[in-house]
Amino acid sequence: MAFIALMGLIMGSFMNVIIHRLPEGRSIVLPGSYCPSCEKPIRFYDNIPLLSYILLKGRCRHCGTSIPWRYPLVEVLTLLCLTGLYLKYGLSARFWTYGLLILFLIPISIIDLSKGLILNKLTIPCCILGILLVLGLQVETWQQVLLGALGGGLIVWIIGLLGNLLFRKESMGMGDVKLLVMIGVYVGFPEVAICLFFGIFIAAIIILSGMALKKLNLGDTIPFGPFVAIGTLVYLLWGESILEWYLGRF
Repeated sequence: MAFIALMGLIMGSFMNVIIHRLPEGRSIVLPGSYCPSCEKPIRFYDNIPLLSYILLKGRCRHCGTSIPWRYPLVEVLTLLCLTGLYLKYGLSARFWTYGLLILFLIPISIIDLSKGLILNKLTIPCCILGILLVLGLQVETWQQVLLGALGGGLIVWIIGLLGNLLFRKESMGMGDVKLLVMIGVYVGFPEVAICLFFGIFIAAIIILSGMALKKLNLGDTIPFGPFVAIGTLVYLLWGESILEWYLGRF
């Protein structure tokens, strides 16, 4: 458990590098970590996930600029997601497979939330690695991988067409289609549709709450990627229990 938690923090720190640099087309390897404000290199002892943020009181040691709260949040989020998967699946093939998916979904979600972009630089490598890992560890058959990818992409594409007709503007971009293709590779079909349903359900709750509080208006552009990611995580951790409870009521 401690090893998984530590791995979660370390990977969360790397997720922050991806989130900060990839949308700008910069290398995620070089140069090393530095303060975006004063551009001075961050020493290793100031780059310890979560702990350094606490010790530095959320500020750069050199220039005193506030470190965005996103950094510790992403580290803790990654820790919690990987720990949750470990508690659910143990150190099984599904843990490593779904863990990889989550490690891509986190930066995809944050970038979509802040930039409104779902980058091919994340979805395409995730698909390729997913196919290799899912088939290599025999988590799913190649038929399920193919059905999941095609089914996920097709469903979102159809929803997007219906949304275009209803709102008379683009409601789903190709990035959303590629995202569901990516998720379908890992979970198969009809599981990808369940992930999407959970995402739509969560999005509906947030949007309706925002409209009730007059924070959102019908037709506002809202990134859908984070909701799909949350829906996928909900399915991976509690999907079977939720479905059993729901079907049991009938």
